[in-house]
Amino acid sequence: MSGFRLTSSPLDALRPAAFGADPSGERMARIRRSPHFADGVFTNPAGTERTPSRAMLKFLPTYFRAEERARRAPAGSVPVHPTTVADLAVPAASGLRLTWMGHSSVLAEIDGARVLFDPVWSERCSPFAFAGPKRLHPVPVPLRETGPLDAVVISHDHYDHLDMPTVRALARHTGAHFVVPLGVGAHLEHWGVPAGRITELDWHEQARVAGLTFTATPARHFCGRALRNTQHTLWASWVVAGPAHRVFHSGDTGYFPGFKDIGAQYGPFDATMVQIGAYSEFWPDIHMTPEEGMQAHVDLQGDAAHGVMLPIHWGTFNLAPHPWEEPAEGSVAAARRHGARVATPRPGQPFEPADGDGLPVEPWWRAVAARPATDAVERPAAPEARPQVSLRA
Repeated sequence: MSGFRLTSSPLDALRPAAFGADPSGERMARIRRSPHFADGVFTNPAGTERTPSRAMLKFLPTYFRAEERARRAPAGSVPVHPTTVADLAVPAASGLRLTWMGHSSVLAEIDGARVLFDPVWSERCSPFAFAGPKRLHPVPVPLRETGPLDAVVISHDHYDHLDMPTVRALARHTGAHFVVPLGVGAHLEHWGVPAGRITELDWHEQARVAGLTFTATPARHFCGRALRNTQHTLWASWVVAGPAHRVFHSGDTGYFPGFKDIGAQYGPFDATMVQIGAYSEFWPDIHMTPEEGMQAHVDLQGDAAHGVMLPIHWGTFNLAPHPWEEPAEGSVAAARRHGARVATPRPGQPFEPADGDGLPVEPWWRAVAARPATDAVERPAAPEARPQVSLRA
């Protein structure tokens, strides 16, 4: 996954706006000073064994097999929770409330502040409105009805996490501050977000917004939106801490030993939002399986009994060869094995992690899965079975 550069040409004028912009000037100078930037590219904390681009060539024939495509989508309508503006206007009784909007988009209400993680409200996660992975369920809450926002957090610049139409709408209709990894601000400025409303952080750097502390923490992934992938934007997981509560959002990541370090330095957490979907044997180093995601939660907490895990990055877009419902089933099974608490809300269903007896735990996906549901899903390899090698991302 080495970065490469192309000289500018008249074709650059035809570059779709959704591709964003490459970092330059002082932004690029700051990137070059990062301890995580070497030989012209950002690097992972633990090297990837295989590059996603090469893996995709092997994956595509599997993706287009008709008999398998049917299992990768729900057989019926996903039951979206009918959350209203009035529901979200009532303050969280405990001071912490999470609303999973689907995929990795989560509205977190933390000690009086409101944070929106990886918001994607478009019909497709793609640079084009006519092609690309399409939503498998409606957006639970219209963007304008999420209420006032203090901060928008982006984990990295892939289309299913950084959505140009959503960003533009948030910039126009809210006063939210954007907190993003190094380099991602170039995309936002290209789309009209004022520079004064953007904070870019390297791993372990912090910023204060609306009484909360935002810390960019390591992740094991990669970046890129356009045909030329310069690897000049960082990817990150996030710690957000208020006076009384703290949460963790994984973004996209493969499993790596650094979760224990993040937990020791910034945890434990009242809730973790952890990626457990879109995994595959074709890219085992950049996305986690449900078992790996649960292990990451335990590593972050130091104690499986502490905090609640919210599985994210599943259910909304068809991005991998596994059955649609398998991430949820696998997460529930892994939580049982580890003695951990896991919340499984419907898209749009608010819940408070402190509400032990009231956590959403209904296996709602079973009613619309394309195959008979079972708790005994086949488990992909556990984290310790994955080789750790020293290749750059």
